[in-house]
Amino acid sequence: MKTLLIASFSFIFINALQADNKVCPIMVGDEIDQEEVVEFEGKKVFFCCATCVKIWNKNPKYIIKAMPKLLPQFAGMDEKLGLDKVELLEQRMCPIYNERVVTPDSPTVKIEGKTVYLYNKSALRKWNKSPEKYLSKALEEGLLPQLPGNRAKKS
Repeated sequence: MKTLLIASFSFIFINALQADNKVCPIMVGDEIDQEEVVEFEGKKVFFCCATCVKIWNKNPKYIIKAMPKLLPQFAGMDEKLGLDKVELLEQRMCPIYNERVVTPDSPTVKIEGKTVYLYNKSALRKWNKSPEKYLSKALEEGLLPQLPGNRAKKS
């Protein structure tokens, strides 16, 4: 009985250390689809859709460094993955779809000589239709730290 209890505890502890992500690390807050999975450095990473898998495949180390809390399976692997060489953008989230992560590969616009990143071409089209509206809202929500007038949310 004692051996079974120790074995059960060990199994739970090891699984907790290797926990998979529970939400999509790109479309933050979206539930994962068990079929949308990739393996990276021996760890499974789950996504909500094929679009997020494509974004991941372009720059997985960037997303791991930008969204560490959403990817617990990579905790403690910074040195092994070379994350110190990954340079993060000041901006993390899209000003149009503010629960979606942007990367250096995302579409961009220039504002006051600074680069603003958008999640995809759809976000870029929306931005171009009403840039003042989206800029004002994004600044108010603290989504564009690279721009003057950004009101970063206080945690």
